[in-house]
Amino acid sequence: MNASHRLLVIEDDTSLSSALASVLSAEGYLVDLARRGDEGCRMAARTRYDAILTDLRLPGLGGLDVIRKLHAEIPGTPILLMTAHGTTETAIEAMKEGAYDYLLKPFEMEELLAVMARALSSSKPRPPSADPAPPPIQPASIVGRSRSMQSVYKEIGRVAAKPVTVLIRGETGTGKELIARAVYAHSERSRAPFVAVNCAAIPETLLESELFGHERGAFTGAIERRIGRFEQAHQGTLFLDEIGEMGASTQAKLLRVLQEKTLQRLGGRDTIPVDVRIIAATHVDLDAAIAARTFREDLYYRLNQVSLFLPPLRERTEDIPLLATHFALKHAEALGFKLPTLDPDALKVLNDHSWPGNVRELENVIRQALLITNGYPISGLDIREVLRKGVRASLHNDSLASMVGEILAGAEQGDFQNGFDQIMRRVEHEIFSQAMARADGNQAKAARWLGISRVTLREKLRSHGLKAGPDPGVTADPD
Repeated sequence: MNASHRLLVIEDDTSLSSALASVLSAEGYLVDLARRGDEGCRMAARTRYDAILTDLRLPGLGGLDVIRKLHAEIPGTPILLMTAHGTTETAIEAMKEGAYDYLLKPFEMEELLAVMARALSSSKPRPPSADPAPPPIQPASIVGRSRSMQSVYKEIGRVAAKPVTVLIRGETGTGKELIARAVYAHSERSRAPFVAVNCAAIPETLLESELFGHERGAFTGAIERRIGRFEQAHQGTLFLDEIGEMGASTQAKLLRVLQEKTLQRLGGRDTIPVDVRIIAATHVDLDAAIAARTFREDLYYRLNQVSLFLPPLRERTEDIPLLATHFALKHAEALGFKLPTLDPDALKVLNDHSWPGNVRELENVIRQALLITNGYPISGLDIREVLRKGVRASLHNDSLASMVGEILAGAEQGDFQNGFDQIMRRVEHEIFSQAMARADGNQAKAARWLGISRVTLREKLRSHGLKAGPDPGVTADPD
């Protein structure tokens, strides 16, 4: 029994508060009830509670203000938030202000009891913070109420204000930059620059200059000094997207900058101090890349102080209607259409699709559907037509054209002579990455689809730092 544990429930809904008190009392907890936020705070000031359960929307004082006040006054007491409004901002702010966890209404009482038991078992005194809580900051536009995304929001709230590097993992198109911007927006560096670099879109020979800058005359075409992205992000945040695509030479120089917190521009002699928080992202399996010796293990540990995993869209299908509506409104406004609607059949088709291109693919499908319907309601037939046209094939067109253009521009300036090799390596990486993802890691299937042997496939996977996955052998799945 839990007779030694006294709980405070702050809930203005009489029927819900009575139900909560009944369930918790049946488990042996001693339960006190408050109907208002300010009343709950006064009770917590007079009585020592082992845990506090509060609603978000309350008369007198809102749930986030209750958490903020009580976390400052009684920091050792776990506070759980209940809300039917599980927005990105609510989730992140609740965790950031000191909530132990939160429950999204409607929830099962078994879930409440499990979270409460975990909160009580992990409760330990913590000294109050000497610094005032930072003002709320509007986060990036992340859409999703699924449990997997709620977990992501919680992690953002836990790590955003901490002085640690963050590594965001997830498939291409899952929205890793949005997560990076949310971490930045809720950090103490939010008023300093946020600088993003896509390591896969910049040729290796130019990436070093892009990151660290160069002096005039450092190489052919360097006609003036260039300030690199590290210096631009000084006292702010540098987001290194697709870090797994970075070459060995630049990895070594990046590691040195992270260790020493200083850099030298290419062709320069001055040592320049830099104060930058790094957030990195990758869709590459870095463990496999380390094993293949294409990614430095010491750099990996520098970057991976905290790891966030962003789930693929196929694992959070309950978010598809929200995302589809969000993108429809966003692009309708840009295209000059009135508020669009998606009929039930359209949502069903969207729900049944596997979304190998993730959220980015969904956004492109919705945009194309708006153009097809010219702003009229989107039907299932419209979505099927867009999918038949292979919208996903066009997802990478812009980035592919940009990548080819940048590499050819570097070759034109005389920076290197192997433009074709660089282009083909980038294209190969995408081919083998997608083939293995579609085959769920089955080498035999991927090799058969590509028309190559499994030996060739394994060699390509190793050379690109991609996870090999299982090989069922010739008898199980012959070529």
